[in-house]
Amino acid sequence: MTMLDKTIRDGKRAVKNAQSAATAAANSGEMMRAASDVIAARLNIMAEGLANPMKADMAEMHLMSSEKVEAMSASAAAIAGNLGDLAARVSKSAMDEVAHAQRAASAIAGAGSPQAAATAHYNYAVAWWSRAAGQMLTLNTELLKAQADALKPIHSAAVANAKRLKR
Repeated sequence: MTMLDKTIRDGKRAVKNAQSAATAAANSGEMMRAASDVIAARLNIMAEGLANPMKADMAEMHLMSSEKVEAMSASAAAIAGNLGDLAARVSKSAMDEVAHAQRAASAIAGAGSPQAAATAHYNYAVAWWSRAAGQMLTLNTELLKAQADALKPIHSAAVANAKRLKR
């Protein structure tokens, strides 16, 4: 892969990161608005239930807890899965980098001249910089995915509840 190809690939990753961040921000705002609507509607339901316990909407009151537990459990599962994947990828990248460093050290130690040693060192440093930049873009993308996956069940529940409670 040429340097231009890597730059284009990295540029596409940066755009994907920006799009993911924008979507997460929009979904967060929508979720906050929906949560506000749900809280207001449910406060009214609770007040009506306190005023007349015989007519209390027990089904809705039950949902107030069970839906939160369900959404938070799904969110926690998404976070756990994504963080496990991230840990595995970071560990693999670290082990790969050890192998690159070992090869570079051998090349530097086995160089026939100071210039050859400097060239081997330079080549390793430039390649490391490129790998590090690519890994950080990948990590950003994966963290944004983890954020979106964690937000999804909470967002879905809040938006669905707001729609259902707008009677």
